[in-house]
Amino acid sequence: MNPSHAGFEPDAPAPRASRGALPALYLITPQPGDGDGEFLRGLRASLAAQAPGSLLVQFRAHGLEPGHWHALAAEVLRCCAAHGAPLLLGAGAPALAAPQQALRSLRELGAQGLHLPSRMLGQPAWREACGANAGELLLAASCHDAAQLDAAAGLGATLATVSPVLPTASHPGVPGLGWEGLRASCQQARLPVYALGGLDPRHLPLARAAGAVGIAAIRGLWRGGLDGLAGGASASGGGVICEHSHLRK
Repeated sequence: MNPSHAGFEPDAPAPRASRGALPALYLITPQPGDGDGEFLRGLRASLAAQAPGSLLVQFRAHGLEPGHWHALAAEVLRCCAAHGAPLLLGAGAPALAAPQQALRSLRELGAQGLHLPSRMLGQPAWREACGANAGELLLAASCHDAAQLDAAAGLGATLATVSPVLPTASHPGVPGLGWEGLRASCQQARLPVYALGGLDPRHLPLARAAGAVGIAAIRGLWRGGLDGLAGGASASGGGVICEHSHLRK
């Protein structure tokens, strides 16, 4: 048995959907490096590695200046649209620093939604803007505890990532929640949850058994080289779609 699987058996059925079908795999892009070409090749390879419609994608590029960000985001959107993958824009980028600026960029590009870092969940400007537009876009939130899950649900988020489930290379020494910790988070959540942290598609049955809608990953879903990008070793997995949602309190 894989050590990361120890102590938890996928003996519970996946929960049923209440907010429509969501892909079981949520790809979070690594931070782009100096060359857009390498980044886009990796994105295309990552999309091609999964079945059409099986991926949700977050474009996460916090270090790019706004002009570069907009140009690369347009290319990312074209790649995702060709593969039938909804695109969320990571709201931590300088180009999306203010709520109205982020919403304007989303609409101009034609992306499907936003992903908010946990630090933004309690900020009044973001809560007001997201709450007023929650029915018009896919809204994701990064969460690490029950209070953040409640805050995400309160602003009308479509989904949340819960992390870290397992130890990760990007946060050495930080213990993971484990599968029972993930189960507890899913039971507390009032919105669909993606498990994040040290995961790849092989962990999907375990994540679903804990009540998650699917798994989210950077390294675990990114294909191709990561040299020159802010990332690490890549992993691979097959494409899957799941049509189920969360466990409600």
